[in-house]
Amino acid sequence: MRNSVLTLAAAALALAACGQKQSQPEQPGQAALPASAPAQATPDQVKALVAALPAPYSAGDVTNGKAKFTECAACHTTAQGGPNMTGPNLYGVFGRKAASQPGFAYSDALKAAGWTWDAPHIDTWITDPRAMLPGTKMTFVGMRDPKDRSDLIAYLKVATSPLPQ
Repeated sequence: MRNSVLTLAAAALALAACGQKQSQPEQPGQAALPASAPAQATPDQVKALVAALPAPYSAGDVTNGKAKFTECAACHTTAQGGPNMTGPNLYGVFGRKAASQPGFAYSDALKAAGWTWDAPHIDTWITDPRAMLPGTKMTFVGMRDPKDRSDLIAYLKVATSPLPQ
């Protein structure tokens, strides 16, 4: 009986921990990566990744972009090796051919798109995916504010790219 109670208590504790976010301390000017990311970017790494983007994205606010990504996080993950969800995992999205994430069932429209993801394509895409590509399965209604899109793209660059050395 005692073992059953201990087993039940351990199971309850394990279940209680499920779904809780693992917080990472942020230092001023340092963007926190998703809890599942293996390492947190230093301020210099964040600056280098964002600076590699073309204007206006190179002036993006990573902190605001992270906040805007909460709209995307219901369908997408960003960590290396993260799962595909309703949408594909976005790790390594910059420089990746559209509809090429292994294990994800893309729409025929996106498979036929033929472009490679870069900041301008992502910007146009997140403005209104269905207007950019009729026939897409993506149901996101779009992000109208250009500054929010630039900030989101800066965050995506940091959250989905290998850290510079």
